[in-house]
Amino acid sequence: MLLLTVALAGGCKEAPATPGASGPSSDAGIGSSGPAAPPPAAPGTPTGTPSAPATPAGTPTPGAANTPAGNPPTASGGWITIDAAAQAAATKAFFARKPKPVTGNPVKVPEFNVGCTTSHHNSDDPIVLPKLAGASHNHTFWGNRSTDATSTAESLRASKATTCNSPDDQSAYWVPTMYQNGKVVDPKEVTVYYGSRLKDPSKTQPFPFGLRMITGNAKNQVDTPDKQGNHFWCAGIGGEIGRSADKTFPVCAKTANIVRQITFPDCWDGKHLDSPDHKAHMANGDHTGACPKSHPVPVPSVSFVISYPLSANTDGITLASGTSFSMHADFFNAWKDEALAARVRNCLDQGVKCNSAGNF
Repeated sequence: MLLLTVALAGGCKEAPATPGASGPSSDAGIGSSGPAAPPPAAPGTPTGTPSAPATPAGTPTPGAANTPAGNPPTASGGWITIDAAAQAAATKAFFARKPKPVTGNPVKVPEFNVGCTTSHHNSDDPIVLPKLAGASHNHTFWGNRSTDATSTAESLRASKATTCNSPDDQSAYWVPTMYQNGKVVDPKEVTVYYGSRLKDPSKTQPFPFGLRMITGNAKNQVDTPDKQGNHFWCAGIGGEIGRSADKTFPVCAKTANIVRQITFPDCWDGKHLDSPDHKAHMANGDHTGACPKSHPVPVPSVSFVISYPLSANTDGITLASGTSFSMHADFFNAWKDEALAARVRNCLDQGVKCNSAGNF
């Protein structure tokens, strides 16, 4: 079952959602370019990673289920704009799909997932610092095995090797590397949930090929004023039994592990694959449980649930980006179009839980 959304700390400067009623709109404005990329930082150095203009994805595959056919995306000041007519045609074709009849008695939660293991580490970030190898703090990657500073939507699509349990998912996922007393701690397991937190999930449609986004802020090094900035918790029998010496991590029972959930926005502006801060093209649902007018397109809510093999001993934990409050996450969509479209139409739009294969 998709876990509850949590407030996050991580990657880049936050771009707040624009309040408004749900429904179609063309009011998503285009902003100015982001700041220039900073000089390279040493791998693993605790430091924030500012925004840098992203590079455009190449031409989408014509005729694919949720890949708009038409002109290649164009980039301006960090905004990567897709072909509006082609996207409209892709949306129309998606909603013309007849959902697979629900069989059995699935849980009434709009959700499917993929299970993943760690792929590799490097000090690259193809979203924030494209083509600048070694310029980022260190990241832990899962999913597409080829991910590095030069990765594009096309290179991810061309690489068929993934550490997730669905060969149809060629997407790249990453978070800052965790250390304990200077030694890398890899996740024990990662589940990537795709769901909906909106009141009506039936209008959810697939991400366009090549969409990328970040959630959280790597510059955050202290707790938020409401003390909700730290969201590591204990999962398993016994749960939390104390706090680490610095009070920033839970101490878990020996039968539990430290877990972190990171959730991305699920409303898209319908126009851009990326934005200067890698966030402004996305937004959360508004107070009514619907997408705001500025970001009218419901897309799957991506959520990482990361389990680390740490329980009673949680002293000395840091992230490559700094303290626990700097946790952030990146997603670069390279799903096979038909596979993603089928899962969204059959599972999310019908409000039922599917497994990693997309079955009820």
